[in-house]
Amino acid sequence: MAQALIDAVKDRFSAAVLDSHSQAGDDTIVLQGEALLDVVGFLRNDPATSMEMLVDVTAVDWLGRREPRFEVVYHLYSVSLKHRLRIKVPLSGDDPSVSSLCSIYKGANWPERETYDMFGIRFEGHGDLKRILLYEEFEGHPLRKDYPKRGHQPLMDVPSLAYDPEDQDE
Repeated sequence: MAQALIDAVKDRFSAAVLDSHSQAGDDTIVLQGEALLDVVGFLRNDPATSMEMLVDVTAVDWLGRREPRFEVVYHLYSVSLKHRLRIKVPLSGDDPSVSSLCSIYKGANWPERETYDMFGIRFEGHGDLKRILLYEEFEGHPLRKDYPKRGHQPLMDVPSLAYDPEDQDE
């Protein structure tokens, strides 16, 4: 079925497919970012593909190893047809951004925010793209290959959580 998924995408969006492979259960399509919403919408809504679930969104930083620098990686799954597909979207390191999938999968909200937080990749059209794991004053994106190993961060202004017996209500 996996090769049939890849073929369906290639048939319908041939200009957008940069690469694909299907081997040992690793079924992947590499797409141009401009086509992401159309392809994922098709995969979700077409009864022949029926990719009802976005399992994960993450990224890879290829700094110094290949260009373009980043890949955003999506894992889709069809609960009803029991097949899965990985989609990769290459992004330049200058201003990495891609369309948000929140309009197709509401569950894209948090993994897109996590990917933004850790890699600095912006998801255009995301309604609440802000840090989810790190505090707002945190500088940089720690999963980028050029993040300093011994970087110092601004301190958080957090109220003390120490026990104070004077604060107890009677």
